[in-house]
This record gives sequence, structure tokens and C-alpha cells, in this order.
Amino acid sequence: MNLIIRLLVTAIVAFLLTKVLTGVHIDGFSTALIFALILGLLNLIVTPILKILGLPLTILTLGLFSLVINALVVLLAAKFVSGMSIDGFGWAFIFSIALSLITSLLSSIISPGK
Repeated sequence: MNLIIRLLVTAIVAFLLTKVLTGVHIDGFSTALIFALILGLLNLIVTPILKILGLPLTILTLGLFSLVINALVVLLAAKFVSGMSIDGFGWAFIFSIALSLITSLLSSIISPGK
């Protein structure tokens, strides 16, 4: 149940962020749900591999390279979803930071014990 709530929160936040950020486009809420599902799968499979490969850069930049990895994963997820486009790496970077911050905040409000 917690997984479904987190996917819905991610989809809602992603959909609403496209209304604010002009460089990120999602056709509809169903596309946002598919994006949230694919992003979750990529975070499960691809992100750990990228973090291991980018560990030296992450250490060198004091952790800031992990933000770049998140933006790359968001760009990759957008490539898999038809009906979603991101106008460049800068927009993906801003979108990934905003998505992470807002979903973490909402998740802590919705289920504060976890």
C-alpha cells in the first residue's frame, strides 16, 4: 500500500511540476503515472550502478555529483515514456531536484512514522 501511495505522490508532483517548469512536458496524468512507475524501476536498477561507477566523482564533488546522476535517471525515464519530454539537461536537473524535495516532504507528511 505504501508503494502505491508513493507512486501516486510522485505522479501528482511530476504532473504539477510540469505546470510550473516550462521545459518539462507531460501529456496527461496517466503519462505521469507511467513516468513515476518507470522512474521507480530505474531508481531500483540503474541508479545503484551509476552511483557505484560515479563514486570517485561523488567523493571529489562532496556528493554533488549524485544530483547529476538523479538528473540523468530522470532524462532516461523521460526517454522511455512517450508523451513526456524534457528540453535539456538543465531542465532535467531542476525537475529532479524539485521532484525529490517535494516528494520527500509530502511522503514525510503522509506517513511520518516511516
